[in-house]
Amino acid sequence: MSVVTRIGLDNLAELGDFANSQPAIPERTISGRRQFRTIWISDVHLGTRGCNAEMLIDFLDHVDSDTLYLVGDIIDGWRLRKKFYWPVAHNDVVWRLLKRAKRSTRVVYIPGNHDEVFRQFAGLDFGGVEIRRQAIHTTADGRHLLVLHGDEFDAITLAHRWLAHVGDAAYNLLMALNRGLNAYRRFFNMPYWSLSKHAKAKVKKSVEFISNYEEVVAQAAAHRGVDGVVCGHIHTAEYRDIAGIKYYNDGDWVEGCTALVEHFDGRMELLHWADEIAAREGIGTLEIAMLAA
Repeated sequence: MSVVTRIGLDNLAELGDFANSQPAIPERTISGRRQFRTIWISDVHLGTRGCNAEMLIDFLDHVDSDTLYLVGDIIDGWRLRKKFYWPVAHNDVVWRLLKRAKRSTRVVYIPGNHDEVFRQFAGLDFGGVEIRRQAIHTTADGRHLLVLHGDEFDAITLAHRWLAHVGDAAYNLLMALNRGLNAYRRFFNMPYWSLSKHAKAKVKKSVEFISNYEEVVAQAAAHRGVDGVVCGHIHTAEYRDIAGIKYYNDGDWVEGCTALVEHFDGRMELLHWADEIAAREGIGTLEIAMLAA
């Protein structure tokens, strides 16, 4: 039975059995795994060629936490409905996430718009994974953070669903170009570089959209009476103070390969995992590019 069937609509109760199987890419035994109080990841987009599953596997094999939030778009149902794509590394990401729940990590899954099919199960627990529409996280230093995917505040997703799908198709074309570019860069022993991330940073309209989105999300958090908000959706890792509200975006595992973490004293940090690999002793730029592309 495929992992899509297991995690999809037919039999979520079998998640526990899947977690007890063995991954194709063995989990590494790493001494001194980095310990965090909380980890947030989102926008993995399993089921697409753009997903950097191998780099996420490397991340999951090097870190642990008391709580793990999956902040939406973990599986890309939009793409899977159009064309099936599920390499073994995507199975192994799911295995590692479920294994954490088996090892007493609290795992909270907040579905996004690309995996919205799971929203119908909000309030239920499967395989040790709590499925919720939103959550309130209390940091070690007593701050309250609203945790949600963030598509609720994207006017295109809300009002023009057809346009969102057109944009998704254009985005996937850009990611195909990104894969071709990085294959060329690997050939010449050059490190991974995100074309789409560079394009978003340079295009004025994109920058304006991101800024407006961040402000709208922060305003919504203020109305809820919380101290900050953690979201994903726009594939742009960021930390900003917006009118006294702490805005955190944990980024994605398609372009930036980032995670948001909370240390045990409540301090928050964005991890850029390609940079972490680059800093790791004995790893060169060619190996980094091969992991990321």
